[in-house]
Amino acid sequence: MIVTLTPNPSIDRTVALTGPLVRGTVHRTASAFAQAGGKGVNISRACLAAGIATTAVLPAAADDPFVHDLEAAGIAHRLVTPDGPVRVNLTVSEPDGTTTKLNSPGAVASPATLEALAATLHSLAAEADWVVLAGSLPPGAPVDWYADVVADLRTLTKVAVDTSDEPLVALVDRLGHDTAPHLMKPNGDELASFTGGDAAKLESDPYAAAAAARTLVDRGVTDVLATLGGHGAVLVTAEGAWHATPPPTEVVSTVGAGDSSLFGYLLGVLRGQDPAHRLALAVAYGSAAAGLPGTTIPQPAQARPDLVVVRALHSPMENQR
Repeated sequence: MIVTLTPNPSIDRTVALTGPLVRGTVHRTASAFAQAGGKGVNISRACLAAGIATTAVLPAAADDPFVHDLEAAGIAHRLVTPDGPVRVNLTVSEPDGTTTKLNSPGAVASPATLEALAATLHSLAAEADWVVLAGSLPPGAPVDWYADVVADLRTLTKVAVDTSDEPLVALVDRLGHDTAPHLMKPNGDELASFTGGDAAKLESDPYAAAAAARTLVDRGVTDVLATLGGHGAVLVTAEGAWHATPPPTEVVSTVGAGDSSLFGYLLGVLRGQDPAHRLALAVAYGSAAAGLPGTTIPQPAQARPDLVVVRALHSPMENQR
């Protein structure tokens, strides 16, 4: 089972335009829809589609429309009492696949809510193959809250983290062989945020991305899956490094592609696949998601790892040069 945490969930509204976005003008929309979202919820949706047991943990009231959407989708969930309504995020999608996101901050989290979320995860950890901590922290949460939760859970089960900005930096600052998560999934911008490197170079150069990811492995992270947008992804472990090139994809929306990549990787782990095949499955899921509108999560048949090209990079020692 994969348990997911979404500490700052959102109702994701997606508007697809008929042409490029131009500030200060009136636009016609091709379509618009909304669904319960957040990175952890997206991963739970992918689990459900693939037949993997999952429980989504989040702060929300039982009568919130967000929860009604989870129930309609068949997503098992554990709720804690929220400090306010679920936020609404807006994504504007252009015909060429360019997406513009307007994310609201969410309710200020109280210590009681954060304690309840951590306690719920602790209670579920013994039953879980993985616990995934995903997305932004709500206002009011200490920036090192994820680091505290990882330290509590990592002796009970395997822990994956996908976050950014200050919570990511705080997590990296606390890394050690007894405190690190088993899996981290940064992108190019996120790698740059704690290495000081150039984000564009990290995204376009798999060797540079692998070297940056290696710094996390050296500090105790077991696997680092670095997603690089249209340049694919890099996987770094203590045993080596690999780069995967995605198949040709007509990009519709990149929202949720990283979440799908993370799920694809976890699916490969659950299937007992070797690192190269896990990476191929991650990139296949991410590419499939990029070809779908809004935050639509791909079905397993839409992910084509057989079309992903994977090559080994340098040996672990060479990656550090």
